[in-house]
Amino acid sequence: MLATATAVHPMSEAGAFAPVYEKLDEIIARWRASGPMKHSDLEELLFKEILEVGRRLYQGALDERGPGAVTEPVIDADGQVHPDQRLNTRCLMTRFGPVEVNRIGYGLPGQGSLHPLDAELNLPPEFYSHSLRRLAAESAAKNSFDELVKSLSETTGAEVPKRQAEQLIRRGAQDFEPFYEQQRAASAREVKATSEILALSCDGKGVPMLKADLREETRKAAEERKLRPDHRPSKDQKAHSKRMGTVAAVYTIAPFVRTPEQIVREFKPVHEVLPARPRPEDKRVWASIKHPPDEIISQAFEEALRRDPQRTKRWIALVDGNETQLGLLLNAAEETSVELTIILDLIHVLGYLWKAARVFHPAEDHKAEIWVRERLLEILRGRSSQVAAGMTRSATKRGLSAKEREPVNKCAHYLIKYREFLRYDQYLTAGYPIATGVIEGACRYLVKDRMEITGARWSLEGAEAVLRLRSLRASGDFDEYWEFHLQQEYKRNHQALYGKGQVPLPNSQPGGKTKASHLRLVK
Repeated sequence: MLATATAVHPMSEAGAFAPVYEKLDEIIARWRASGPMKHSDLEELLFKEILEVGRRLYQGALDERGPGAVTEPVIDADGQVHPDQRLNTRCLMTRFGPVEVNRIGYGLPGQGSLHPLDAELNLPPEFYSHSLRRLAAESAAKNSFDELVKSLSETTGAEVPKRQAEQLIRRGAQDFEPFYEQQRAASAREVKATSEILALSCDGKGVPMLKADLREETRKAAEERKLRPDHRPSKDQKAHSKRMGTVAAVYTIAPFVRTPEQIVREFKPVHEVLPARPRPEDKRVWASIKHPPDEIISQAFEEALRRDPQRTKRWIALVDGNETQLGLLLNAAEETSVELTIILDLIHVLGYLWKAARVFHPAEDHKAEIWVRERLLEILRGRSSQVAAGMTRSATKRGLSAKEREPVNKCAHYLIKYREFLRYDQYLTAGYPIATGVIEGACRYLVKDRMEITGARWSLEGAEAVLRLRSLRASGDFDEYWEFHLQQEYKRNHQALYGKGQVPLPNSQPGGKTKASHLRLVK
């Protein structure tokens, strides 16, 4: 095997890739000398060694390409010619390990050098490669930074300290907003390609923050709080350690007509199985703690208008009753001339009903469940005001004290206050969704599952970057975003440095003559 490889690739002709063949010979010799090996040991050996082979291949490709000499004048963005040439070296940490890039810098006294080869390779300004940055971004979207550092160490030839990993994540997420802005500016998606109901939803979710990055009023409250005697934070203290973020979702969905009786039978103990529900289509979810709720809701309307510029779909908004969000949604609908149907989440209504039911029946009494089911059915039939009146009359007839009847009063007040958003009879006939499952799931995935890891305290920029990366993954846009990100990297790091954005093309060709490899062994 070794003899064949050497015959096909004689070392005298290997050039910049000679160190690759040297490493392959070393691996084969070590395997032959080691004797029988378990498959797992062999796999472990080969994985580590192949990373070094890949690093040497990478280095050889860079060396053989040449230093990037150009024949045309090198002109900077200010129109000045850079005539001085100097060969210099920069290091690049790749997923295989560190390599060196020899390239010609074109200088001008008092000005920084321009490197056409850097532009051709689209090298980042920092030490770490874009490929490594992507691995870090994908890992950070799922795992803690400690796990990210460990994962990179175990699966690549690179060592990335935690602080540097956090910086890579911020750089990797920096084009999030331009990416979606260019999507909105592009031609709208074909309206007929998605279903007729266009749904928007939003919610708030807190993220535990470093004290310096809390909002001013929250920070003041945090500074004034006192620890409990056992040094454990109280519920109020925990609230003062978080910064509220806004989560948004936009999607289309097909109508799903149901009856109030079917909805009630879905709950315990009957569990009627309905036909398969239509799935949300083209769903985009995102979250931000940096931008205020009005900006996020404006973005949601912009996203929806991109999908339905002629406003031919039926627009709905699913909410939980937060007054600030309701006001922002109504204002945005008016500003965009959209006819918006607002639907209050049924699960929130059900929560109020259960609290009221326990005023009349013990929690373990099956009569409480019957009480809830009967009133839920009436609410689904569009009779929320009658339900509210009936439960307050019952509390009065029983002579309950103000404290005892408080859950009943709260439920009745909730039903009356939001009755215009409780027209479930109309919603079910139209086939609209009546629960905020999509946004609840987004809050859980985007924020809770990652941002509330035990002991986590986030900086504003770090939290925003991770939320953006998780949003891209959850929306299925990560691959497309990363291509856009690389294009933006080229524009700002290279194209912007040259006159009229024209980067001179290096005339070196792979496979041509090259100087001897300067590779040094990295263990």
